[in-house]
Amino acid sequence: MMALSSGHHVSSLTLRSSTMETLLTLNPLKPQIHLLKPPNSRTFNHRRLLSAVSCKLTSQSPKDNKTQKKLVVPDAAPSLSEKNENPPPAAVDSRPKKAGWMFVKRLTKRVLAFLANLPLALAEMFTVAGLMALGTFIDQGEAPEYYFQKYPEDNPILGFFTWRWILTLGFDHMFSSPVFLGTLILLGASLMACTYTTQIPMVKVARRWSFVHSAKTIRKLEFADSLPKASIKDLGVVLSGSGYEVFMKGPSLYAFKGMAGRFAPIGVHLALLLIMSGGTLSATGSFRGSVTVPQGLNFVMGDVLGPNGFLSKPTEAFNTEVHVNRFSMDYYDSGEVSQFHTDLSLFDIDGKEVMRKTISVNDPLRYEGITIYQTDWSISALQVLKDDEGPFNLAVAPLTINGDKKLYGSFLPVGNTDSPNVKGVSMLLRDLQSVVLYDSEGKFAGVRRPNSKLPIEIDGTKIEIVDAIGSSGLDMKTDPGVPIVYAGFGALMLTTCISYLSHTQIWALQDGTTVVVGGKTNRAKIEFPEEMNRVLDRVPEIQEPSDVVCG
Repeated sequence: MMALSSGHHVSSLTLRSSTMETLLTLNPLKPQIHLLKPPNSRTFNHRRLLSAVSCKLTSQSPKDNKTQKKLVVPDAAPSLSEKNENPPPAAVDSRPKKAGWMFVKRLTKRVLAFLANLPLALAEMFTVAGLMALGTFIDQGEAPEYYFQKYPEDNPILGFFTWRWILTLGFDHMFSSPVFLGTLILLGASLMACTYTTQIPMVKVARRWSFVHSAKTIRKLEFADSLPKASIKDLGVVLSGSGYEVFMKGPSLYAFKGMAGRFAPIGVHLALLLIMSGGTLSATGSFRGSVTVPQGLNFVMGDVLGPNGFLSKPTEAFNTEVHVNRFSMDYYDSGEVSQFHTDLSLFDIDGKEVMRKTISVNDPLRYEGITIYQTDWSISALQVLKDDEGPFNLAVAPLTINGDKKLYGSFLPVGNTDSPNVKGVSMLLRDLQSVVLYDSEGKFAGVRRPNSKLPIEIDGTKIEIVDAIGSSGLDMKTDPGVPIVYAGFGALMLTTCISYLSHTQIWALQDGTTVVVGGKTNRAKIEFPEEMNRVLDRVPEIQEPSDVVCG
């Protein structure tokens, strides 16, 4: 009898152990059966097993002190009898802290909900676009006198817009003005709030395994069909071969593909934040400047570059000296200027040449974050021989500038230069390849090319044009935000393309010998049923077993 009781006790412990292992295996939060690891062919009834387990656990007598154990939950609240009549001061002091923390959480949720509002984000985007358009309409970086004359108070634009609006709101430097930067910051906060409150939770939900245990629920999906005489395992194999991630738990199946499409909106928001951050850094942390340098002269970078914002910090490269070795021009067959070049040399603070390059339009020089662009040209001087004396450098001044049409003039005194009515030879240049000469009476005398070594005699004076010295128009800038902006635009293009990928989900349930299948997708609504039909056509049909004759 004692042996029987002991054996019964051992079998009871064995059943409990196996029961607890079964309950852990059936945990719905951790599906243990994957498509690539099919379950054992041996089947059992889950409901009957759970019922037996429940009966076994509740039929135990509470008076049996040998088998009864006390359940201890760490950090559990003590019973009322165990509590002290006078609670410790810490318990009383923690109430205001908890109340304050709850208030902060509620306030944070309200602020996030306000910032993530779609109409607010659209209004911010249109405001930024409008300010950018206004910044292109209003000339930037001019002196205040320029705006006094162009936007006077006695003739306001639209009846109210004058120079006061421009200078007060900082629209003369729009992209570093407080209004523009504040709107950008607000738009960035809205994007981050939308990402945190909407996009990230959507990705978490999409990644969660969700099994459906009701055929009625599956049939209510966008696409639903039934496969008589089919196995859910065969369906899983076909879906896996079609690029789906497949998960199985008992008679239920869940599959998905195109998860990257769910991450794409987050990437789009991050790309926009990169673009706005780079643009803000460019507007507040860059240097700009322009200079026109005659051939043969030099300048220091730091003397030309001026800060654009409060984040602009000079570097050691600002001490670099730039020398214009030579300026030259290319021409079309018609004589028009087609391209101009400048040969530049860079010298460090010790006078050592650190770089040399010939730049042209659309081919700048870059050195330690500083970029030098070829943007313009002019003529600074003429070298002439007068009666075989010289050469003399004659100053050249612009006469008219009409777009690309330029005209420069110079004057060579002839005779008594101390006379109040000085007479001389006038010279006109359109470019560096020819000089038109006029005598003291203003009559045309001839045309000569520089370096032609062909003299011309005017009013008894022999004149030879030795050279026409050009000046190079250079724009310089430092822009630390350019790499960030480029990275943002690259990420924006990539994530925008990825966002068009469809995120597809499929659920299936084995109902006897019939498999009920359903699914949905966020894009490609027309192509999805066709894809599903092709997948289901590949699922093999289960053949009924033939009759077996027993001998």
